[in-house]
Amino acid sequence: MARPRTFDEARAVEAAADAFRRTGYEGTSTDALCAATGLRRSSIYNAFTSKHDLFMRALRQYVETATGRIVELMEDEAPLREKVRELLDRIVREECEDGLGCLVVNTSIELAPRDAEVAMLLERDYRRRFEAVRAACARAVRDGEISAERSPEALAHFVLSQVSGIRVAARYGAARAEMESVAAIAVAAL
Repeated sequence: MARPRTFDEARAVEAAADAFRRTGYEGTSTDALCAATGLRRSSIYNAFTSKHDLFMRALRQYVETATGRIVELMEDEAPLREKVRELLDRIVREECEDGLGCLVVNTSIELAPRDAEVAMLLERDYRRRFEAVRAACARAVRDGEISAERSPEALAHFVLSQVSGIRVAARYGAARAEMESVAAIAVAAL
């Protein structure tokens, strides 16, 4: 009979996500995962079967949380420019305050080109974020907040590219003021 788990699995997955955010999939050793989660190697492999399985669980949990916040913000009744400003401000704060980077952006670069399971998960996540932003842009066009000449689809891709761009700039050492400037220009461009 298997022994019951004596650890908080969701917390272990979250701690693993932070470790993967810090050093990437390849750069995160099993020892680093043990240190991050407080689990022994045997517990990690018994609970998650492999490093890849733990990574996928961490990535799924991360995208569900991060994308859920974006969807919630985009469904708010505030004007589009306010929502985009808040979104980009959040990204700048996250990059400046926790410094771990975005697991989605990091994984898109590191693993998606060679891992079909990761690529599919990230594609579904992008579509979910895209649809939330596109719908908010379409409402802004319909309500006259944004010019009817603007494509909601193009605007959604633009907003999401600014999110990724700010995150990548942070990895290259952009200062907070530089990222805030990019965010302000993006909002003005709407």
